[in-house]
Amino acid sequence: MPSVRGDDGEDRSVLTRAAREGDRLWHYGPEADQVADIYLPHEAAPRRRPVVFVHGGFWSPEYDRAHARPLAQALADRGHVVVLMEYRRVPGDPDLTIGDLLLGVSEIADSVPEAAGHRPLLVGHSAGGHLVLWLASMSVEADVVALAPVADLASGHEQLLGDGAVETFLGCSPHERPDLDPMQVAPVSPTVVMHGARDTRVPVELSRRFAAAHGVRLVELPDAAHFELIDPASTAWAVVLEELDR
Repeated sequence: MPSVRGDDGEDRSVLTRAAREGDRLWHYGPEADQVADIYLPHEAAPRRRPVVFVHGGFWSPEYDRAHARPLAQALADRGHVVVLMEYRRVPGDPDLTIGDLLLGVSEIADSVPEAAGHRPLLVGHSAGGHLVLWLASMSVEADVVALAPVADLASGHEQLLGDGAVETFLGCSPHERPDLDPMQVAPVSPTVVMHGARDTRVPVELSRRFAAAHGVRLVELPDAAHFELIDPASTAWAVVLEELDR
């Protein structure tokens, strides 16, 4: 597929690349967006730890999990059971979002038998990276990898990331919801942050600030922008896989 680049020059081809849907759809709640695609590895693939993936899209209802299916398929082909989470994204009601993710993550061990008995990797990208950092502060039973996360809501708000996406998501200033700002709530679960130094959508400085504040390991990818971290066709993908294997 030819490269797809936005006005900022970043390669977004992963957002349009076709990938198969999951092997089955899991409903972890009664709402339409309380679902997850379950991807299962081939029988011949080596078995690796389950991955729970939380997609990004600046918390907007415009962006769902479909753009993360190439990543989910690639991880399943590599031997991971993958739980590709969907969640409600209602502007101004962040508690719906975090409530859905808390519910879904808490139900995986009992509802996804292929993932039972293994400590999962909880991975999120961009706004999904913010959400997994928040989940890490809740001491979820998982190891956490945040890819290009919005790790500092106050700074992201000041920089008008996503045309004011932080305030749209929260329905208020981030100073009114410090409980949802990773800078204000330290991770308890083991956490690693990865960020491309060429990222223009979510600047790497947010992750640098978060890592310094909480003593979290930061892996910077000098030649990567925003979407390469979730693109199995990118050169950055091999570095992401190294971290998942650690």
